[in-house]
Amino acid sequence: MTESTPHLYEVIVVGAGFAGIGSAIKLQQMGSDFVVLEKASEIGGVWRDNTYPDCGCDVPAAFYSYSFAPNPRWSRLFAKQEEIKTYTVDTARHFGVLDKVKLNTNMLEARWHEAQQCWHLQTNNGLFTARFVIMACGPMHVPIQPALPGLETFTGHQFHSSHWDHSIDLKGQLIGVIGTGASAIQFVPEIAKQVASLSLFQRTAPWVLPKMDSPVSADWQGRFARHPWLQGLLRKALYLQFEILNSGLRFPFFVKRLQKAGLKNLARGVKDPSLRQRLTPNFALGCKRILLSNTWYRTLAQTHVTVMGGVREIQGNQVIDSEGRSAQVDVLIFATGFEVAHPPIADAIVGASGQKLTTVWQGSAQAYMGTMLPDCPNLFLTFGPNLYTFSSAFVMIEAQLQFIQSALKFARQKAVSQIAVDPVRLALYNQQVQAALQSTVWNSGCASYFLDRNGRNSTNWPWTTMYMRWRLRRFQPTEFVLTRQAHSTNT
Repeated sequence: MTESTPHLYEVIVVGAGFAGIGSAIKLQQMGSDFVVLEKASEIGGVWRDNTYPDCGCDVPAAFYSYSFAPNPRWSRLFAKQEEIKTYTVDTARHFGVLDKVKLNTNMLEARWHEAQQCWHLQTNNGLFTARFVIMACGPMHVPIQPALPGLETFTGHQFHSSHWDHSIDLKGQLIGVIGTGASAIQFVPEIAKQVASLSLFQRTAPWVLPKMDSPVSADWQGRFARHPWLQGLLRKALYLQFEILNSGLRFPFFVKRLQKAGLKNLARGVKDPSLRQRLTPNFALGCKRILLSNTWYRTLAQTHVTVMGGVREIQGNQVIDSEGRSAQVDVLIFATGFEVAHPPIADAIVGASGQKLTTVWQGSAQAYMGTMLPDCPNLFLTFGPNLYTFSSAFVMIEAQLQFIQSALKFARQKAVSQIAVDPVRLALYNQQVQAALQSTVWNSGCASYFLDRNGRNSTNWPWTTMYMRWRLRRFQPTEFVLTRQAHSTNT
């Protein structure tokens, strides 16, 4: 096969994190002709990239895993990065999909070709073509690097937490950390044990609840291995717990109870009234991502740790906060999160109109059921717009894979060459989503990565995940514009 006539796959999957490996497993089971393109030299996605100290998951491991591939040997209730990455590789190997992954293959552009009814994916390793594409690129993919006045004058070391520089010895150094999100919550208590001073630059104090973590004994690991139904029961209990959390966030009395637990956690760790006031959130719990830690507040109360305001400017190795206070810094660590509301992958997707998806979206990402995109026939997106909720990512992944499998089977059985989003259905669906979001805590007024640059919530799912799973349980052909292989169109 020459480069000018590349093999036409039935499906190409872009990305080999949990969504990509899950896609590969389901496609393998369907007998699909497919390939997975992975830009890095190994699989693992976010759990390959993030190696900062104490990196781990804030969802219990029994729930943060494929339902069809339980792992009875998790060493902790909340697993750490290396163990989760190992689980990814072991699962891919167990289901025999590792040889379907083309490593070091970075997709540069995906362009729909109407005449050929297929996608052309240009990569650093040449052209790939497929009838269908699954974009399994993940929401925590491209880090946000804020443009800070004077950053170019900083002469020390600097890096983002998602690209941790392990070559730098932090022992005895003056450290500046910008951001107080999920990664900072984990690595700050760890690095604070060895640094000379740590200045934490905080724009908004987050809600931090206690983390009910503990080791899983060898005895319990053995029980889970011998009696898989036990771990299955635990998974169901955790699922219901997260459903209750999501549903409860609609009710002020429930939110206030959780806030009381957060304030107790703060009071236990911080005795100084002025510091406690600085660390007290000024927004409703749940409006931003809920964080879990037993060590965060105790760390911030230590004498060599200073909680600053947000960064105003940088002058050489002096970082000045919004209140005019200054801190000398040797190493600057950005814990500033990822481009969630503005998926960078949209710049690389060129749809049927010849426009980039970024242009079509105009700053507000939209998709039908978070899975199928306007102007992009035969393309499926995982972790798409308005699918995020306080639950396990695997709930979303498996719900979407159920829908994608159903759509692919329908296309095979009915000789459908093209599945496109019905623009009327898309508009109606997104109106319903936005209307439902208005009464949720996510739209209650705080500034968060849930909101896009137009101020629209293009991230959250406003209903239960039970409803999400029901809506995505099977492909409904009447909701799409279909083109048969004989080029007849039905709606």
